[in-house]
Amino acid sequence: MRKVAAITGGGQGIGRAIAIAFAQEGYGISIADIHEEAGLETIKLLRPYTEDALFTKIDVSMEEEVRQWIRRTDTELGGLDVIVNNAGIAHNTDVLDLTSEQFQRVIAVNLGGAFLCSQAAARLMKEQGRGGAIINISSTRAYMSEPNTEAYSASKGGISALTHAMAISLGGYGIRVNAISPGWIEVRDWHYSQQGESLVHSEADKNQHPVGRVGKPADIAAACLYLASEKAGFITGQNLTIDGGMTVKMIYAED
Repeated sequence: MRKVAAITGGGQGIGRAIAIAFAQEGYGISIADIHEEAGLETIKLLRPYTEDALFTKIDVSMEEEVRQWIRRTDTELGGLDVIVNNAGIAHNTDVLDLTSEQFQRVIAVNLGGAFLCSQAAARLMKEQGRGGAIINISSTRAYMSEPNTEAYSASKGGISALTHAMAISLGGYGIRVNAISPGWIEVRDWHYSQQGESLVHSEADKNQHPVGRVGKPADIAAACLYLASEKAGFITGQNLTIDGGMTVKMIYAED
C-alpha cells in the first residue's frame, strides 16, 4: 500500500528536499506553503517520481486552513502516514526593539503551526487506525544562541518540548513523534528559481564542522525518511541533532 507524506514549508529549502526524498521512495506527497510560486515549482520537481502530489497554499498558524489541508490530503491522496512540520520563519532583531507582535508571529507560525498540523494529522491517523509518524523540525537554536534570536530560539525550544509531550499523548494510537534539530544547513540553492543562489563556503566555514563541510538539505531529508520508517519503530519522543558535530565541539578564545 502506498504511503502518504505531508510536509509544511515544502516549497523551498529543507522542506523541498524532504518532499523530493519521500517522493523518490514512492510516497504520495502533500505539501503546504504560504508561497504559491515556490510550492507549485516543487510540485513540478516531484513529477518525475510521482503523479500523486498536491500543493495547498496555507498559513500554518490558521487552524481552519490547516484542517482543510489535511482534509484535502485525505480526500485526494487516500490518507496520511507521515507529517513533517518544517514551516518556519524568523524575526531576528535587537531584543530591546523586538515587538510583542513580531515575537508572537514567530511563535504562532513555528510552534503553533507545528501543534495545529500535528493535531490535525493525529486525528486523521487515529481515525485510520494504522498509526503514523510526526516529525518536527526544531533547531540547534533550541539550546544554543547568537544575539537577537529570542523569538526563533523560543519557538524551537517549544517544538522540542512539544515533541516529547505529544509522543506520550499519542503513543497509544501507534503514532510516533520525533524531532530533528538541524545546525547550519545551506539552503540558498534550494530556494525557488527566482531566488536561488550559488554556494560559496570558505575553508573556515567548513572547518567549523568536525565532518569538514556545511550541511545540506539532503542530510535532513535522509533523517526524516529514517524516522518515518519501520526501522525507527522503537524511537519516539526523541530529538536528533544533525549539525556535523558543531554543538559538541569545544571552542577556545584566541589570545
